[in-house]
Amino acid sequence: MDGGWCTPSAILSYPILQNTNKHYHSKMKNIVIFGAPGAGKGTQSDYIVEKFGLTHISTGDLLRKEIADRTPLGLRIKDIMDAGQLVSDDIVVEMIDNAIARDTKGILFDGFPRNVAQAEILDQLLAKHGRSLTCMIRLDVPREELIRRMLERAKISGRSDDNEETIKNRLVEYENKTLPVSAYYNKQGKEIKINGLGDIARISQDIAKAIESL
Repeated sequence: MDGGWCTPSAILSYPILQNTNKHYHSKMKNIVIFGAPGAGKGTQSDYIVEKFGLTHISTGDLLRKEIADRTPLGLRIKDIMDAGQLVSDDIVVEMIDNAIARDTKGILFDGFPRNVAQAEILDQLLAKHGRSLTCMIRLDVPREELIRRMLERAKISGRSDDNEETIKNRLVEYENKTLPVSAYYNKQGKEIKINGLGDIARISQDIAKAIESL
C-alpha cells in the first residue's frame, strides 16, 4: 500500500481539475525528501518540517489519520483494509489530493513519489491547487554505508528478517523502481544533491542553505 500503488492508470482515472488561485500558493515551499533506505530521510524530514514550518505528508501517516478521523474516505479505507484488500491507487491519490487541499503552510513529501508515474501525478495534483514543486532534496550515501547503517539498525530494533541479503534486495528494488525519479526531477532542474555522509547537523545545515537559496 505504501510502495508501488500509484500506477499510470491512476493518473488517467482520478479527476484532476485546475484551481486558478495560484497567487495565494506561489510562495509556499513544496519539497520532496528523497534517498535510498538508510540514507537518513527520517532524521532530515523532522529537521526540514521544523525549520521551514511545513506539513509532513507520508502515505502511511495519511492512511492512519483518515481512519482515526473517521472521515468518509477513512471509513472506505477501513472497510477495504478490514476485508484484507489493498487500498486502490485512486483512493490513495484522492487522499493526497485532500491533504494538499487542506494544507496552508507548504508540504514536505516523505516516501512519495516512489516511481516516475507517482512523480507525474504529484506534479498534476500540485498544479491543480495552484502550486508546483520547489525542489527535491536527494540524500546521497554510498551503497556500502547504506548496508552498514541498515544492518546496525536491524541489530538495535531486533529485526532478524533484516539481514544483508534482504537489505541488498531492498536496494536493488530502490535502484530499479525509485531511483529514476531522481532523473525525472533533474530534467526539471529541481534536484538538489546533498552529501548524506558525516555529521547530522552539518547535513541539516547543507539542506537549509540549499532550500534558502532558492
